[in-house]
Order: sequence, then C-alpha cells, then structure tokens
Amino acid sequence: MSLAALLCCVALLLALSVVSAATSRLFNATIIIYGASCVVSLVLLWGGIGHLLTPAAAMTMVLPVGLPWTGAHFRLDALAAFFLVVVNLGGAAASFYALGYGRHEKEPHRVLPFYPAFIAAMNLVVLAADAFTFLLAWELMSLTSWALVMAHHREKENARAGYVYIVMASFGTFMLLLAFALLAGPHGLYVFSEMQKNPALSWRGALVLFLVLLGAGSKAGIYPLHVWLPLAHPAAPSHVSGLMSGVMTKVAVYGFIRIVFGLLGGGGENGGMAVLALGSVTAVMGVLYALMQHDLKKLLAYHTVENIGIIFIGLGLALVFKAGGHDAFAALAFTAALFHVFNHSLFKSLLFFGAGAVQTAAHERDMEHLGGLIRRMPQTAFVFLIGCAAISALPPFNGFASEWLTFQAIIQGPVPAHWGLKMLVPASGAMLALAAALAAACFVKVYGVVFLGRARTEQAKNAAETDRFSLSVMFILALLCLLAGIFPGFVINVLAPAVREMTGAHMPQHGAGLLLVPVSAARSSYSGLLVFVFIAVSAGLAALIARSFGGGAPRRAPAWDCGFPLDDPQTQYTAGSFAQPIRRVFVRSLFRASERVEMPPPGSPAPARLVQELHDVAWEEIYARISSRVLCLAERMDRFQFLSIRHYLVIVFLSLVLLLTVLALWF
Repeated sequence: MSLAALLCCVALLLALSVVSAATSRLFNATIIIYGASCVVSLVLLWGGIGHLLTPAAAMTMVLPVGLPWTGAHFRLDALAAFFLVVVNLGGAAASFYALGYGRHEKEPHRVLPFYPAFIAAMNLVVLAADAFTFLLAWELMSLTSWALVMAHHREKENARAGYVYIVMASFGTFMLLLAFALLAGPHGLYVFSEMQKNPALSWRGALVLFLVLLGAGSKAGIYPLHVWLPLAHPAAPSHVSGLMSGVMTKVAVYGFIRIVFGLLGGGGENGGMAVLALGSVTAVMGVLYALMQHDLKKLLAYHTVENIGIIFIGLGLALVFKAGGHDAFAALAFTAALFHVFNHSLFKSLLFFGAGAVQTAAHERDMEHLGGLIRRMPQTAFVFLIGCAAISALPPFNGFASEWLTFQAIIQGPVPAHWGLKMLVPASGAMLALAAALAAACFVKVYGVVFLGRARTEQAKNAAETDRFSLSVMFILALLCLLAGIFPGFVINVLAPAVREMTGAHMPQHGAGLLLVPVSAARSSYSGLLVFVFIAVSAGLAALIARSFGGGAPRRAPAWDCGFPLDDPQTQYTAGSFAQPIRRVFVRSLFRASERVEMPPPGSPAPARLVQELHDVAWEEIYARISSRVLCLAERMDRFQFLSIRHYLVIVFLSLVLLLTVLALWF
C-alpha cells in the first residue's frame, strides 16, 4: 500500500471525527463511528503489515501544507511500519470492543468526536518526517486524549486527572520542541533526513537526550514522570484506557527511538547508562505502586509504568552496546524492546478490556467489592487469566518471550569496560527479575480477589457475562498473546528490517519461526511451541490420572474455612491483606508507609480499625513542591494587575532596553 493511501486513511479518520461531532447524538452514531474507525484502522494495519512482510525502500511524500517553503514531510520505513501495526491493531481492537461497550456510555457525544481523531493523530506521529508535522501531530494526540479523559468530567477526581494530564502533556511537548530546536541548529534543519546528516554532538547531544527523556518519557510514563497515568487511565472509558495504555505510550516510545536512535545517532555510553538506570527504577517502582492498589484500572495503569521500564531497559542496553561497537548485542537488546512493545500492546489492551467488562457488569472497580465473578462471567475470567499470565511473563505466552530476550541481552552481552556499567548491567538484570516476580504476585492477587472466592457485594453477586463484541475482541487478543509466545521467531524475523535500520545489525533469522535463538543455537535457545506442547501434555496427563484414580465422579463440598463456621465473604483474603507482607518489606521505606491499630476504649461498641497510610514520594517531593512554589510566585505577581499606567509604561520601557542590550551583546 502506498504512503498516499495511508495518509488518505488518516484523513478519513479526521473527517470521521468532524462528522461525528454533528451526528454523535443520533441513535446509531455509536455503531457507525466505532464501526468505521475499526474498518479504517484495519486498512492501516494491513498497510503496515504489508510493508513489514515485503521489505522495500522507504516511501516519502511532501504535502504543500505546514511551514512555508518546507511543507509537511511524511515517511514510511520499517520502524514506522512496525509502529503502524501496533497503533492500528490496538485501534481496531478498541473500536470493535466499543461496539458493545459503547452502548453503556451515558454521554457518547463527549467521546465519539475525539475518538477517531485520537487514532489519526497517533498514526500521523508515526508517519511524520519533519519536526513541525511531528509536534503538530503529537499535540493533537495529547489534546484529543485529554478530551477523552475528561469525557466523565462530573465524576469525582476526573477533573483533577484531566488537569494533571494536560499539564504533563504540555510539559512534554515543550521539551520535545527544545530538543528539535537543538537538532535543527542555526540553519533550521526541520526535516528529519537533514537532521540525521548533522547529528548533535558533545554537550548538545547529551542535552537532546535529556530533553527527549523528559518529553517522550513523560508521555510514556517513566518514573518519576508517571504521575498522570494512574489518574488519567481510570478516568477514561475502558476502550480509551486500552488505547492510551496499550498504544499511546508506545507512540511515545517510538518518538524516543526515532529521535535518539535515528536523528541523534545514539546517546553514547553515558546516555545509555542513564536510560538503563531509569528503566530499571521505573520497572520496580511501577510494580510496587501497583501492588498497593485496590482500584483495578489504577493497578493496570501502574503496570503500564512497569512495562515501560522493561522496554527502556532494552533500549538502554541497545544504546550501551551500540556505543561500544557491539552491534549484534545492540540488535538483540533492541529487538527485545520492540518485541515487548508489541506484546504489551496486546496483553494490556486485553486486561483493560477485561476490566471494562467487569466494571460494566458489576458497576465496580474496587477489588474489595468484587469476588466470585468466575461463576458469573466465566468467559471473561478465562481470557483475563490469559492476560494475567502473559503480563506476569509466564511461558508459553508472549510476555515471557520478550522478557527472556531482555535477560539474554544482559547475560550474554559482552563485559563492559566502564566500571559503572559493570555494576549497572547486573543490577538491571536483578531489578528486572524482581519486577517480574512482583508482577506475578500482583496478578495472583488480582485474579484471586476479583474472580475467585465468594461475591463480596450484591453488585458482584448479580453480575452477568459481557456482550459478544467485547468477548470476541478479548478472545482474539488472548489468542495473539499465545501465538506470539509460541512462535516468537516469526515476530523477530518481521522486526529484523526495523532493527537493522536503527542498530546496523539484526538477530539471526529463525527459519520457520519455531525456535528463538538470541545469538547462536550453541549458547541458548527457546522453543515456545515445545514448551506449549509440554505444558498441554502434562496438564492433560494430570487431569486423566486425577479422573482415573480420583474415586469416581467429582464431589462438591463446602470450602474449608480454617475452622470458622461463618460463611461470610468478609472471612476471605482481601487485596490489602494479600499485599501486606510485600508492603511491609518494600514499601515502608520507599513510600513512607505506616500502619496503626485504633482500639476503642473498654465498653465502646465501636470497631477496632487497622489504619494504613501510603505516601507518593515522587508527588510530594517533586510536584507538590513545584505547585506550591508556582502558587507563591503567582500570588506575588498578582500585584502587577493593580499598577497605574505610569508603572506599566516604565516596565515596558525597561523590558525594551533589556532586550536591546541582550541583542547588542549577542551579535
């Protein structure tokens, strides 16, 4: 498919957004808008897949819009094609899911006009080939997603979520603007191909990397720029949450890769160390934050932070190896990062869609008010279990394959000469292992509290299975999680052109895609299909033996209640009690957590209470302090509103003198 055809599809999405603004209050508007968005996304998905499967020269196009004498430049290469697949697979899945979920939307006219524009903006970011077009598309992506976050603005905390999100989005755009200004240089080289010929060196390169980490990292959700994620994702409708978490954060990763690997030519060894350390901290802090949550969607948002950290570990390793001249290992680490980008878009979309189904059926997101849903929503429980296994990096699902590749890059990589890397690379491996273990513990908690046991409330007791559109999409995503885990070699073969484009090398080709070989078959390899067959045969034999020697027909009996005769849901484990040991080990020092028991005086009928306090150190030490300083400065500047005309004229005159002095000294 030509680049012109892809841009026509993007224009069609923008036109669909304009049409939906006038028709969103009609009876069938939800079906029309989401159905059309799904079809257009599938066409764009097919275009991206076609370019990946039949590698060809990059396609470029210039439209006579945008900056004078420059125009709007667009380019489709292997990296852009891969991210087109990620964006539009998520867009098509969310749109089809919304055909059922959208019927429960109370005010669809607040969602429909911005939804197609959001998908279009993400596609434009991926296809943009000059700084002006990139930033314009980036800002459109931020504004449309902000409007979707504010769709339920009357609900508690949603207005605050929208405010924090738009502030962080504006901050990120400004940082990227400064980064492009440094890359453009005094000659104004706004086109990416011209920037690539004149990369920023020495201190300017380090500053560009720092600005891109702030700009793209704030949108991706790296720590401590993650504060908008746990607020915005729960506020948005669930299909939008799936798009923001599974897709939009990956567009931010694309922006980082395009600028740092493509335009800057790598961040050097020190830059790679910074990215690697930041990714390691982000992965661990994200999963620790998630373990403490009771809100299902907020928990999933924090796990987005964790998985973004895993992706940046791979990118940091790629930068380090590339700076050291080890292109083969840079390709291995970069492949692991891209593979995890694809995998996270699959299982995180699946999990957010499952959370939306639970919220629609039980009218609850608080896990403490759920329970026993496996009996009332068996199909949702099944696909959600697959998503939990995939995000917990359990074989044979896709999450294991990409995290295993990241471990291989750490273990098999050359011994670095830099003393800092000698400590940082093993430490990043340890933190990645810790994050994976804590993620598994977290999703044992999630699945056990939400789907197992007895219903804790009447809403959970009266829940019913979700609609067929939502179930169809979740089953497709679950199947893709399994297939990508069983045949990881096929995915890696498809990624090879993009990896070679950014690192100068690629992993060994994997034949039929049945065996995953990181470097060479003599050192290590992994067969997802063999693991899947082994698990299936072992489980089948265990079930057969249990049925053959288990004493005839199965019998039902009440669950053992540890000697307590009360059949009360309050005797079950809660999300808080499950996480308490981990909270006491890790969180007390990191999050200033505290626990105290409030005992009533003798004779008082009041209950005893266990009070737990958690503090978000990043928010309190960074953002709250900045906010207080800004408010203090605003109060002091407020007096300028009440000056006389003479004072204003003096201020204007002094400002003019200052500017003329600066210009005289500059030139």
